[in-house]
Amino acid sequence: MKEHYVIKVLVFLGLMLSLTLSGCIATKQQRGNDVSGLPQVTGFADDIKDISMPPELKWNRKGSLGIKTESFRGGIWKYSGRVEILSLKDFMISSMQANNWKLAGETTSKEIMLAFVKPNKTCMIFITEGFLGKTDLTLYITMDQSAAMGMNPFGEIVEP
Repeated sequence: MKEHYVIKVLVFLGLMLSLTLSGCIATKQQRGNDVSGLPQVTGFADDIKDISMPPELKWNRKGSLGIKTESFRGGIWKYSGRVEILSLKDFMISSMQANNWKLAGETTSKEIMLAFVKPNKTCMIFITEGFLGKTDLTLYITMDQSAAMGMNPFGEIVEP
């Protein structure tokens, strides 16, 4: 008789534990979507509208870092997803050139590195093999906001 009571108690506790954990997971997922003022990544890197991302890549918020000041903007953006490395390389070269970025150089070894420039911007792209069949993409982006406005970093007008 006691065994029957113990089984009922264990089943009840297991049920309560699973309901509690599912509530915690749902709450964590809801909080995970709240990016506290940062733009949600869709098809572009951060809110930078001239760098496109394939939909298979997901943004790694914890591994990313951005900075915005009056004269400078940039950061490190990390993504990962299930894509072929060479296919991703081809996509990035094509989309960057379509957005008027100039390919300044590339290297290929175990990793692929692509360097792109615009008059007041630079973008270094690293493509590597990740864990469990995923591919990692890291963007290092710098934008000199003052140069785009004809100023030096101190806000002084630069003569051409």
